[in-house]
Amino acid sequence: MQRFVCAATCCALIFATLPYPAQAAPPNASAIYDAMQSVVAFDSVAVSPDGTRVAWQQTVHHHPTVWIESLATHARVRVSADVANKDADEGDVAWSPDSKRLAFLSNARTKGPAQLFIADAGGSRVAQLGTLTGAAQELTWSPNGEHIGLLYIARPHRKSGALAAGARDVGVIGSSYDEQQIATVDVRSGALRVITPATDYVYEYAWAPDSSRFAFTYARGSGDDNWWIAKLATVPSAGGPIGNVLSPSYQINAPTWSPDGRSIAVIGGIMSDFGSVGGDVYRVDLATNTASDITPGMEYSASSLRWVAPSRIMMLAHHNGSRLFTSLDPKTGTVTPLAGNGENLTGLSVSKNGDVVAMVRQSFTQPPELWAGAPHALAQITNVNAHVPQFCGRAVSLTWKSDAYDVQGWLIYPHDYRAGRKYPMVTIVHGGPSAESLPSYASLFISPLAANGYFVFEPNPRGSFGRGEAFAAANVKDFGGGDWRDDLAGVDAAIAAAPIDGNRLGLAGWSYGGYMAMWGETQTARFKAIVAGAGLVNWQSYYGQNKIDQWMIPFFGASVYDDPAVYAKSSPITYIKQSKTPVLVLAGERDEEVPAAQSFEFAHAMQALGVPSQLVVYADEGHGVRQPGHVRDIISRMVAWFDKYLH
Repeated sequence: MQRFVCAATCCALIFATLPYPAQAAPPNASAIYDAMQSVVAFDSVAVSPDGTRVAWQQTVHHHPTVWIESLATHARVRVSADVANKDADEGDVAWSPDSKRLAFLSNARTKGPAQLFIADAGGSRVAQLGTLTGAAQELTWSPNGEHIGLLYIARPHRKSGALAAGARDVGVIGSSYDEQQIATVDVRSGALRVITPATDYVYEYAWAPDSSRFAFTYARGSGDDNWWIAKLATVPSAGGPIGNVLSPSYQINAPTWSPDGRSIAVIGGIMSDFGSVGGDVYRVDLATNTASDITPGMEYSASSLRWVAPSRIMMLAHHNGSRLFTSLDPKTGTVTPLAGNGENLTGLSVSKNGDVVAMVRQSFTQPPELWAGAPHALAQITNVNAHVPQFCGRAVSLTWKSDAYDVQGWLIYPHDYRAGRKYPMVTIVHGGPSAESLPSYASLFISPLAANGYFVFEPNPRGSFGRGEAFAAANVKDFGGGDWRDDLAGVDAAIAAAPIDGNRLGLAGWSYGGYMAMWGETQTARFKAIVAGAGLVNWQSYYGQNKIDQWMIPFFGASVYDDPAVYAKSSPITYIKQSKTPVLVLAGERDEEVPAAQSFEFAHAMQALGVPSQLVVYADEGHGVRQPGHVRDIISRMVAWFDKYLH
């Protein structure tokens, strides 16, 4: 059963925070995790086209539910296929174009795949529409109201996405894939029709304004591997031949139609993980099938787009350590910030005319809540996390010089910070590398460390989003080079800015951050303890082990078979005999993005060299660790490791 909740990722693992008084003794890691479960997370935000209501999915204790609120009266109601079923997962909401009906997915009435349901605008009279035998997600209503579109896997063998645990490699390898297709459901009859070929994996799609066709991004073959070479295409919504529109040399995301249906806007740039989006905005002319960058030199990294008027695209964008709500003029490329400095904004939804928007807002000191209203006058709609007190101490945005770059990062104070004493600090390097450390009310690494008396430093080195496309591409063919210098210079800036003991420094990260932790092990003795999660020690062997090798070509410039030297240059294994720092190594048994074999190779070297180390592999986990017991164990081991070597 597909749950309607974002899995923990290498870039940000968002949880709740722990209520305890500032003067209390630091809680143990298990208590921290228990308290994390009380946070309410938001997803699938949808403003009704007429701007009068907002619907959303909220999740607590791993169970997503659906809600509707009137923006005029603030009356709120839960929408459910069976409200008495406490174990049901319900979400993925979409309004009809007349704002009178809400579609959503639910498994409340079945033990099999989630089914499609429709409720009236008041949340009552819920009825199932048709029968789905496969896995569905990303509901959207056709502009004419006659069909509901969705992404559909007819016979899934595993949960979709490279973060999920992979299928075991037995039998004939690589002979079949789960292909995700566009499908439609007829609103009157409930009939399901698959639109795109079974040979192609569709990542994103959007209805044309006249409902006649879809724009979509797709690739042939393995969906997990080929997102990095996705093409933009169109297909008639009634089915028919695919028309390729754009086969770019860069990665593309988030297709959105112009109001007149003559153009499609996409985000294009260099990206390393599906779902971690950033780049310039390109306008694709459908008359000529040519794309032009309408934001060249933009100091932002676009994250999501909603084209609401000829001269207005609503956009969420990374910028200088925050994700902002902005307005983009597609004719001039001018970006106007509207909200979000020092915050992380997600889930942007826009009414038909763009006069009402909704989104989720959070910061280091503001828990996630839903906000809605006019673009320049957002108001807080929910207050469901009011019971969760502030978890870490204050957060400071630091900027420092490294080579020719101005680099930004976040320094988070310990929860029980007291002036007059010095504290240890752990540097957390984000995953990706195409990502950004953004304000989050709490996270898997920050929360337990800040609760136990650590400063936490989150740098955004070159290769990160938030300072334009040139900065995001500045680590190409240079992993562990300039980005590592940026990180070390940031550590100096943090020590200069706060009472941090330079002799009690730790380093940690997951995915690319885990690679940087392994890299740091071989490059310096400055850190006294390291935690490397889902890391890479050998880019050459990794190339042949992982299931997503297409991502490596844009970053290394060639395959490992054509240029092995560029891979060896950035591999910790090349410098492994310089290792001295105690290191905790963590991995998921069935990780397809960064196979556990990399952690085994690294841990074997640590053992052979006599470096204090421990390797922990979590059974049946993928790149994003999901099982609560395993997350609890990661927190406990991480805190204990740093306590042992930094206190």
